[in-house]
Amino acid sequence: MWSHFKRSIFTGLIAIVPLALTLWILKVILSQLDKLTAPILKALKVQIPGLGIILTVIMVYFLGLFVTNVLGRRLFQWAEKIITSIPLVSTIYKAIKQITHAFSGAASSRNFQRVIYLQYPRAGLWTMAFVTGESKDDQGNEYFHVFVPTTPNPTSGFFIVVPKKDTLKAQVNVEEGLKAIISGGLLAPTKNPLKPDQPVSKDP
Repeated sequence: MWSHFKRSIFTGLIAIVPLALTLWILKVILSQLDKLTAPILKALKVQIPGLGIILTVIMVYFLGLFVTNVLGRRLFQWAEKIITSIPLVSTIYKAIKQITHAFSGAASSRNFQRVIYLQYPRAGLWTMAFVTGESKDDQGNEYFHVFVPTTPNPTSGFFIVVPKKDTLKAQVNVEEGLKAIISGGLLAPTKNPLKPDQPVSKDP
């Protein structure tokens, strides 16, 4: 009886925690967005529920337009230099920026060409990697230049040159691959093209 009660409580918590956290995060985000323009609305003596959020979204939109032009980009880079010169603040800022860029695909679109699977660190163990380039040897054998990222920080990892024939094409794009890495596999696809009997190159 007691074990059944504990199991039911645990199952209920598993079901409610993700929903509760999602609602709480949304509440915090909406509340902060509303507070950003609160001083402006207070000065104008305007009190309309939700207006602060709308004004904040409009401000963020124009900020996005501003940082995409030459002057805005230079000012943003100057501000970044100031932030990254502060030891503790720099660490926090860079970590958040890396994760944000990874999820948005901003960094991957410039650096990674495609997602593959390769057997690493030994035969029989498959890992997801990102192709950054290609090359050939004197015999005409083709190779992938790949970056094998670490979890949950995909900005660190290993550079490996691997024969193309020893790799398998992943059925995900770069952004989806990065999400799988950052989540530690939680957001990885449920189906994959892996082959247990995939041969491993024995060339020197």
